[in-house]
Amino acid sequence: MATKQLEKGFQEIRELFKETDRQFKETDRRLDQVLANTSRQVDKATKAVDALTSKWGRFVESLLVPAVTRLFQERGIPVDKISQRVKARKNGRFMEIDVLAINQGYVVLIEAKSTLSVDDVNEHLQNLRGFKFFFPEYADRKVVGAVAGIVIDAGADRYAYKSGLFVIGQSGETVKILNDKKFAPRAW
Repeated sequence: MATKQLEKGFQEIRELFKETDRQFKETDRRLDQVLANTSRQVDKATKAVDALTSKWGRFVESLLVPAVTRLFQERGIPVDKISQRVKARKNGRFMEIDVLAINQGYVVLIEAKSTLSVDDVNEHLQNLRGFKFFFPEYADRKVVGAVAGIVIDAGADRYAYKSGLFVIGQSGETVKILNDKKFAPRAW
């Protein structure tokens, strides 16, 4: 009798394990569905944020480009040609310049951001260092840099100034160079 009760107890335990295993599998299936749905929602939100950020960046460029000639003329750098979103690939590497202003002696690389941060300044400094590698046709010209932002994070403007970059900010309905008149840009 004890053996039959023991066998019946083991059978009940096996049934409980089977039911628990079934419940775990169902929970895993539901969790996979939730994770897949969450992943799709995150991807969708990321794409929307990227599109919005890109639109804000283009808005900043649209404020900046009409003023570039005047801004740099006032600083003794006449501008003959302006190009937007200039891209280059070389040896598996990539560079994109938001706004490129050119004359016979200078090339001005301008990074335009809706919100300018110290990280953006550092990224632009990296672009300035590599510019002639990607664009050897400008090897005979002085390369100077500028950063522009509608909103400028605390310290980013000062850091850019100390790094030898022009800082361009919003002024009413247009933009202006925020550097003082004694500022001398660094040439790369």
